[in-house]
Amino acid sequence: MSAVIFIPARYASTRYPGKPLVELTGATGEKKSLIQRAWEAALTVEGVSAVYVLTDDARIAEAARGFGAEVLMTSSEARNGTERCAEGVAQLSGEPEIVINLQGDAPLTPPWFIEALIAAMQDPKVEMATPVLKTDPETLANFVTDRHAGRVGGTTAVMRHDGTALYFSKEVLPYVGNLETPPEVWHHVGVYGYRPDALRRYAAWAEGPIERAEGLEQLRFLENGGTVTCVPVEARGRVFWELNNPVDVARIEAVLKKEGIA
Repeated sequence: MSAVIFIPARYASTRYPGKPLVELTGATGEKKSLIQRAWEAALTVEGVSAVYVLTDDARIAEAARGFGAEVLMTSSEARNGTERCAEGVAQLSGEPEIVINLQGDAPLTPPWFIEALIAAMQDPKVEMATPVLKTDPETLANFVTDRHAGRVGGTTAVMRHDGTALYFSKEVLPYVGNLETPPEVWHHVGVYGYRPDALRRYAAWAEGPIERAEGLEQLRFLENGGTVTCVPVEARGRVFWELNNPVDVARIEAVLKKEGIA
């Protein structure tokens, strides 16, 4: 099935303004912007015909073109990455069967996470899919530390037995009372696969109260009766973390150094 990757990026982040252009130092000491590292991660995915950066900001567009990315300009009215993807797919001359939304703050996303999404969407009944990763002790401790410090860190997913999503939250769900004997907690990976029709429906729905409260765009599907298929993926020894707060810069740079990523 034909698939493209969109990397939505906006400058005016509430929690971290200018985040896409924050520089991250790799294993060799080279500094690259967050958006460039996300784009380079996207290029390693097999089975994708094109990768685009989607933005409404001239500074991000100029930086992206500077390192060789194709850019689609979207409106400032887009409230989140999924709405930006809906605008992006409308600009393509040929409509792909699958649209992948790789968020610009997730440069540590391994290619097999996205390839697993593409594989899951070979099932025509799947209209939207997203990866979930069972938390390791280090990641779970980071989650709990962030919440105790009043920071919003990663997102957790709660699923039904069939693997479809019950809920997503910036709280650590289920409740972790003791890190020595924690429950099973799933880290939601900020990547989405959509059918173009699902994107069009999404863009036509109003923002819902739960989506607004959590600040999580995927909740709009659940609030409108849609089904989100969660695709379990394996870390294979890689550490996954998004850049949500300034404190995450050091966390991500440590992984870049450990993994030998330039």
